[in-house]
Amino acid sequence: MLRFVIRRLLLAILTLTMVSIITFGLFFAIPADPARIQCGERCSAEQVEAVRKNLRLDDPIHEQYVAFVKGIFVGRTYDNGTECAAPCLGLVNFGGREVTEVVKDAFPITASIAVGAWILQLTLGIGLGMIAAIKRGKLIDKFAVGVALVGAATPLYFFGAMLLVIFRYETNWLPHPSYVSPLESVGGWIVGMTLPWLTVALIGFAFETRMTRSQMLETLDEDFIRTSRAKGLRERTVYGRHALRASITPIATSAGLSLAGLLGGAVVTETIFGLNGLGKKAVDAVRMMELSMVMATVLIAALFVVVSTFLVDLLYAVIDPRVRLS
Repeated sequence: MLRFVIRRLLLAILTLTMVSIITFGLFFAIPADPARIQCGERCSAEQVEAVRKNLRLDDPIHEQYVAFVKGIFVGRTYDNGTECAAPCLGLVNFGGREVTEVVKDAFPITASIAVGAWILQLTLGIGLGMIAAIKRGKLIDKFAVGVALVGAATPLYFFGAMLLVIFRYETNWLPHPSYVSPLESVGGWIVGMTLPWLTVALIGFAFETRMTRSQMLETLDEDFIRTSRAKGLRERTVYGRHALRASITPIATSAGLSLAGLLGGAVVTETIFGLNGLGKKAVDAVRMMELSMVMATVLIAALFVVVSTFLVDLLYAVIDPRVRLS
């Protein structure tokens, strides 16, 4: 097991390194002067040259990359004396706030949406998928399939706007989405995040429902299920302990990947509800050409995907010991 974990950790580190190299390379591949972009359109030629010198943009790319990576671990001091504490991901439009500070403010909002929606999505998807498989061919099975199809076919931005109109503006049942730290008020955090959670989860649970239903139907036809029933086990035990456990491996894989995908969905969700999370910051950074912020959001998204995949691999090995040998 230890060798399996070490192998996966090394692969995760290699993946993050490659993503950082490619992202950093794209920084210089754009058809524009990075110094001009960092300084802004209104800067004079002297100011642009000052930014170029302070950021050492005339240095070879590999030296700049080493300085960038070094800044993440030990911090960085720019030539104009500006200090950037570790982990330093650069400055917003050179001379503004540290990118790390912006990320610290925005990440809890995105993490709240992603994790809360993920838990709700899994609960609804696996629960409804199991019921649909157990009640195969009956009305609730057809209802589950229909809801899953509608969820899969509905665009996220349309569904979010529809929930906002119904629950906020027409009925006033819920306040406008906002972020309150759960350390300050758990109730305020839940109420403020309810609409974003429903928006993301009710779209995403369609895939979990179909996956769980198909896996359970396949498993319920296996011989060991008939043997379990022949031995007189209760139906609850047959479904919960044997059928679901045998079906859980592909479900766990899709669940881990969907958690990583929720970070991408946060871009749309935060824009719809006006939440100042990492997704909205990424959109604003692209619009304003804040390259340091773009790089930071790409690296964080990659880290989110790599960590999710790593956890899925560990869970996979726990569920199915044969994976450790492959």
